[in-house]
Amino acid sequence: MQCGFIGLGMLGARMARQVMGAGHALKVFDLDDAVVEKLVARGATAATSVAQVASEVDVLITCLPSPEASRKVMTGTDGALRTMHEGSCWIEMSTTDVKEMIRLAELAAEQGIGVLECPATGGVHRAARGEMTLLVGGDEALFKRHVSLLEALSGQIVYMGKLGNASLIKVITNLLCLVDLVAMGEALMLAKRGGLDLARCYEAITASSGSSREFEDWAPVILNGSLNTGFTTDLGLKDLGLVTELGRNLEVPLQLTILVEQMFKASRERYGGNAWTPHVVKMMEDATGESLRAPGFAEVIPTE
Repeated sequence: MQCGFIGLGMLGARMARQVMGAGHALKVFDLDDAVVEKLVARGATAATSVAQVASEVDVLITCLPSPEASRKVMTGTDGALRTMHEGSCWIEMSTTDVKEMIRLAELAAEQGIGVLECPATGGVHRAARGEMTLLVGGDEALFKRHVSLLEALSGQIVYMGKLGNASLIKVITNLLCLVDLVAMGEALMLAKRGGLDLARCYEAITASSGSSREFEDWAPVILNGSLNTGFTTDLGLKDLGLVTELGRNLEVPLQLTILVEQMFKASRERYGGNAWTPHVVKMMEDATGESLRAPGFAEVIPTE
C-alpha cells in the first residue's frame, strides 16, 4: 500500500520505520525537518505539507502529541480530511480525547473515509523492536482489512470494539502507568532509607507480586540516573488531564489520580514540561537528600 505518516516524534518515527520494514511505500511529514530527513535516508519520501501526504495515500497514519494537534492536522486549513480520497483509511495512533476521536471520525465518514483508532502502548523501546501493543477501535470489517499492516507495527493487537473504546482504555492504561511511577519512587525511597541494597531490591520486586511492566522498564532509568523514559512530563500531564476529564464526565471520583496530577504539576513547575516523567521521583530525592542510584543498570529506554 501507499502509506502516509504524520507525526515523527520518539514513537512515531519508530512506527514509521516498521511500515517501511513491512514493504509499504511511505510518505512522511513532520514540522521537524531533521526527523523527516532521517526517514528519507531509510527510503521514505518527504512531503511538503499535510495536504500532500493525505492526497496521495491509501492509508494515513497519525501519531501526534495532543488532541489539539490531531484536530489541526485533520481539519485545519491544510487539513488531511480536505484532500484524502474516498475509500482511504485514517489510522489514528495518538492518545486522544474520546469525544474528539468520535467527532473527527464522523467528519471522515461523511467523505467516505474509514477510521481506525489504534493508540499504541508499551514504550518507545518496544516500538523500536516492533513489540508495541495496539489497542484498536472501529468497524471490525475495516480492522480486518488492515490487520496485516497493524501486525507489522505491533507485537500484540487488542481489538476493543466500537470507535472510542480504544481511546478510553489507552488513557486508563496511562493512568496506571503514571500512578505506578509515583509508587515506585516511594517504594525505592523506603528501601534506601531502610538501608537496603537497591539493586537487590529491584531483583526482589521484579520477582514478586509487586512487580509490573512499568517497574521493570522504568525503575532502571531511575536507578541509573538517566530518568529517560522517552516520555515527558507535559505528555504525562496531558494524559492525566484526559483521565480527570473522563472522571468528571462519568461521575467517577478519582482521588488518587488528582493527587498524582498535582504531583506532576509540581514537577513541571520545578523541572519544566520537557523533563522526563521520573522527575516526579526526583522531587522526592531533592526533598530527602537521598539519591536513588545503584550500579549495573544501563539506560533501557533508547533515545535513537
